Amino acid sequence: MKATVNKMVQNMFRSGFLVRASHTVLTWVITLILFLHNTDLRRCEERGELLLPVLFFLLVVLSVLLYFAVSLMDPGFVLNDTVKGVQGSNEEMESMIPQCSTTRLRRCGYCLLQQPMRAKHCQMCKRCVRRFDHHCPWIENCVGERNHRWFIVYLLVQLLALLWALHITLSGISPGVTWQLWFRENGFLLAALAVVGVFSVVVVLLLGSHLYLVSINCTTWEFMSRHRISYLKHCGDEENPFDRGVFCNLWDFFCICSTVVWEQVYRRNTPNPV
Repeated sequence: MKATVNKMVQNMFRSGFLVRASHTVLTWVITLILFLHNTDLRRCEERGELLLPVLFFLLVVLSVLLYFAVSLMDPGFVLNDTVKGVQGSNEEMESMIPQCSTTRLRRCGYCLLQQPMRAKHCQMCKRCVRRFDHHCPWIENCVGERNHRWFIVYLLVQLLALLWALHITLSGISPGVTWQLWFRENGFLLAALAVVGVFSVVVVLLLGSHLYLVSINCTTWEFMSRHRISYLKHCGDEENPFDRGVFCNLWDFFCICSTVVWEQVYRRNTPNPV
């Protein structure tokens, strides 16, 4: 546990520090604007009703913590040439995949490691990532097998915080006698409204697309590049060898934390595996 924390702290300053710092500063600047102006939060404080302000503050803190957790954690880097995933000897690994299988592992042309099925090399991280989804510039990290579910949880919490902030911002905008006076009185709130509105649209689109892809057990990379992926390009447009139905896909994604040997799933659902 201590080693994991130390690694996350090192990653914080090794790459993407400017992105993470900008996100954090922007989050707290907007939060400060909402607390200092005559919004619902300020009016609740003046009446001595602290429940809503405290809940909003805790929601913002939770969103920031989830952001750093997803941004700094290992997304599922491929560390060695084993087929994977669970701890064990090479004999145990080989016994998990029958020798009669025609499914072949691809060797990465960059880091020269054997890639488990659904893994891909990330040019930004310069590492192969298991069940690669995409590299997210927002968190300056890959989204893969180990942090994908937490990425979606983060998006959900972030959306709740953004929608609440949107409501709070609108509650603080006051009328003015002239346009100039109105802009002068509401300038900071209007700026916060613009930022929160843009981020809300982006998060809604991201969350919706990821929930759809999770429901069909497909990654962003597979969805966008299936015609170039060796194990998918022979499949029909509506065919997905990893799809087990919406309920099972969602259950496996959010509730099953163990590593999946995708080669086994692929062989069971594909008549003529590549």
